[in-house]
Amino acid sequence: MIREGRTGLWKGVWLSGVSLLVGCMLPFEGTTLLAPAGPPSIVVYQNPLLLPSTDYQRIWEIVVDVIDDEFRIEREMPVRQMGGVWTEGRLETYPLVGSTLLEPWRQDASNWDEKLEGTLQSIRRRAIVRVIPAQAGVWVEVVVFKELEDTKPLMAPTARAIFQYDTSLTRIEAPIAEQPTSRGWIPLGRDPALEQQVLGKIQQRVSGLPPQPIPFWPWRSTSGG
Repeated sequence: MIREGRTGLWKGVWLSGVSLLVGCMLPFEGTTLLAPAGPPSIVVYQNPLLLPSTDYQRIWEIVVDVIDDEFRIEREMPVRQMGGVWTEGRLETYPLVGSTLLEPWRQDASNWDEKLEGTLQSIRRRAIVRVIPAQAGVWVEVVVFKELEDTKPLMAPTARAIFQYDTSLTRIEAPIAEQPTSRGWIPLGRDPALEQQVLGKIQQRVSGLPPQPIPFWPWRSTSGG
């Protein structure tokens, strides 16, 4: 009899504990269950990007200001009105040697992978931006090219140093003048991550919204334009 009483007592304690645990797990009345927080969504901008503004000169000034933050502008042909028609604006920059992990204040390398690549190798970038006026607004196209330094050995065999067996013709008309910027660099294609970063800054400046933080570690942008 005493044994059955103890068994019933422990069974009651166990059921009370289970009921209390289930009650703590259930939401209170009037509350909703929230889904677990996942990784932040990444905004992908179209390239070219359509901005709903017909103030073409203001858009051009914003584009120049954003590009000038990281690059040095080489050629600039702003949008202008000729005969009642707005012409396309175009901007080209000088090649910029990529930043390293020791230069966190520079934003030409838009994520951790790009920073690490620029630290281990010599990378440079150059940008070409087009501003195309349209009836519904203005199209802004940002193209960033990456190049890798061609680090060939300085010392070559005697025969290679004296005779050139390459069939291409190399002409240097003015040896003292500035040499072609593409000499000694290997094209790596476009840099979509930096293109997205620049388009995001332009979009935020035009809309007047506060800038959104861009994930730095790690963030791989989608390829394509």
